[in-house]
Amino acid sequence: MQKLSLSQSLSQKLSPQQIQFIKLLQVPTAELESRIEEELEVNPALEEGEEEESPTQNQEENTDAESEEKKEEVSSEDEINVEDYLRDDDFGGYKMQGDGEAFEERDMPISTSATLNEQLLSQLGYLQLNERQLKIGEQLIGSIESDGYIRRDLEAIINDLAFAQNVDTEEDEVEEILVKIQDFDPAGIAARNLQECLLIQLERIEQNPNTRVAYNIIDRCFEEFTKKHYAKIIKKLDLEDEEDIKPAIEIITKLNPKPGGTSTGLVKTQYIIPDFILTNNDGDLEISLNSRNAPELKVSASYSDMFEAYAKSDKKDKKLKETVSFVKQKLDSAKWFIDAIRQRQQTLIKTMRTIVEYQHEYFLTGDESKLRPMILKDIAERIDMDISTVSRVANSKSIQTEFGTFMLKYFFSEGIATESGEDVSSREVKNELKKLIGDEDKSKPLSDDKLEGLLRDRGYTIARRTVAKYREQLELPVARLRKELL
Repeated sequence: MQKLSLSQSLSQKLSPQQIQFIKLLQVPTAELESRIEEELEVNPALEEGEEEESPTQNQEENTDAESEEKKEEVSSEDEINVEDYLRDDDFGGYKMQGDGEAFEERDMPISTSATLNEQLLSQLGYLQLNERQLKIGEQLIGSIESDGYIRRDLEAIINDLAFAQNVDTEEDEVEEILVKIQDFDPAGIAARNLQECLLIQLERIEQNPNTRVAYNIIDRCFEEFTKKHYAKIIKKLDLEDEEDIKPAIEIITKLNPKPGGTSTGLVKTQYIIPDFILTNNDGDLEISLNSRNAPELKVSASYSDMFEAYAKSDKKDKKLKETVSFVKQKLDSAKWFIDAIRQRQQTLIKTMRTIVEYQHEYFLTGDESKLRPMILKDIAERIDMDISTVSRVANSKSIQTEFGTFMLKYFFSEGIATESGEDVSSREVKNELKKLIGDEDKSKPLSDDKLEGLLRDRGYTIARRTVAKYREQLELPVARLRKELL
């Protein structure tokens, strides 16, 4: 027999206000404006404040002044009639599309340009193809990816033609049309791999002894070329020394490995909007929030007065209760949002000031060697907040300095012990590693083992696997792939 029982348990859950604050905290400045606009649209009890007030004034004085002004306005206006409000379902002052004369349709000019697909289809039209061949060509062009390659097997394209276009074809026929498309501009388009892409481009440039050597290198020694095994290439092609392949290598390196990227199209430019601005006044570092982080918001006075009018009323109308319940919900939501915005500002400033204090020497000079090892826990302990809170502040946020604009994550790094026992930032070690690789003899590049020894000679205690990890983070290839013919 099944038994029923009751039990009590304790659990921690975030309140709606805390969830709202967390979401706002991780939003960067560039997205904060749109987030506020969304809230203004869905909550008519939230309004933008007066922009005439000076941002340097004391907030308490502003609050007192605004409250006095509101009192005068309320006393001079007629008492709000809630019944009138119930008969009007529209909220005045929030005009959107469809509200009559407030919205005017206009034809906006749109900048357009031919896409890669459109360019190729245009060139396909110049070929004297029958309807069947044209469908095959269109299917092939539709299979070209943004970088200019066709990576799908021809067998899969044949199946698509059969099911979608009702065209029954063979691989030889599709290959014939593909070769025609590979003659289109840009050179190398519709290649099935990098080797074929480079060969197509080499066939279309001016032919001479060097281009023929370059063609043979890609055609017969492609694997050796990708691994920079120049000695094997020389032996395989029956050449004398590196001087015989140096001009050919230069020709190959000037080819375009991504022909699809050369087509013109709509390009979006993204600008970094700094969340913080750092100014150095004769050694005194001052932090300020971007003005977009400090919007002036307020609770609608009409909504507040409406709620107060009902509180003083003796009416027990059910519809009136439901309406004012809605008003109260919107008022509470507006207050929560304003508080969350203010708490966001305070948390951002508090965290950023602590970061600047921790990295004070760097922000004074801009010298990367002055960056101290710093992790999220270091800042969280100083501001007495959770590590996750600091992480949300550091993520997607940036600061404008006299040395440039940097993401906050740039200032966080691990610590590396030196022979003297001091901790230095891993960024300092990476910079030293990058300098060593930049100054190396490119005909005999340094291996990770040798780089480890050179770093130890400079006082950095670091393992070879750490050298490899930092080199990969710097997007620098292994020694063999850094070799160049001089």
